[in-house]
Amino acid sequence: MKPVLFDYAVAQSLNDAQSALQNGQSKFVSGNQSLGPMMNLRLARPAALVDLSQLPELCKVEEHDGYIRFGAAITHAEIEDGVVPDPTGHWMRDAAANIAYRAVRNRGTIGGSLAHADPAADWVIVLTALCATVIVREPGGNSPPLQIPMEEFIIGPYSTALSPEDILTAVDVPRPGNGARWAYWKYSRQVGEFAKASAAILIDPANNRTRIAIGALGRQPALLPNPQSLLTEAQTPLEALAEAIPDQPADALHMHTVALSRALDQIKDFEEFST
Repeated sequence: MKPVLFDYAVAQSLNDAQSALQNGQSKFVSGNQSLGPMMNLRLARPAALVDLSQLPELCKVEEHDGYIRFGAAITHAEIEDGVVPDPTGHWMRDAAANIAYRAVRNRGTIGGSLAHADPAADWVIVLTALCATVIVREPGGNSPPLQIPMEEFIIGPYSTALSPEDILTAVDVPRPGNGARWAYWKYSRQVGEFAKASAAILIDPANNRTRIAIGALGRQPALLPNPQSLLTEAQTPLEALAEAIPDQPADALHMHTVALSRALDQIKDFEEFST
């Protein structure tokens, strides 16, 4: 299928982009790897697309002492190829390399993935587990940008904390401390497909950060309330997930249990290798 007719404009500035949304019928686009297929299937029918991909503010990366700020238009491929720095060493590069296919990674962007908020998307769960913060510009740009933690940014399937005219401009990813450990495992029926179940684990004692996130739930990721109980084996993965995601049917719960178990095995392998 093909999309319905739509207008197309390249934004010359952030103010220009936000002004173009005031009629409520336009959509922002950058890599167009998520919205484009939905338009082809006529699941989305915006009257116009406003292209943000060339805005300098969204294409830059800033290094700070405790974190790196990625412009929203940074592509998955730029992260995968090491064109931009990775605050985690290689964890983000590894995650980017397993997003869909190379053609998608060449154009798809980190900000576009988060704004689209597909429940099964890689960056949605990876950046939640990495304690990332989303930077949002409100209309006019006169007030300081909003800083929204990832666990508050995704509020449901394809739903975020963005207001209609807000722009996701950047993502801040903290630098893990020495001795930090990481695991990410997802189950997909075949390479390139969205995950059916996923789990990510961050253990960062130097910064007092320990997170276990479960993704591909059909909604926002779930952060397990007591990750230490799993890491110390006081709870089994099935017990922990039965408490944390009781809304999942039995077959989905089984897949998520496998994903979490595999991620825990990665953490154990990491510890054994380090010793």
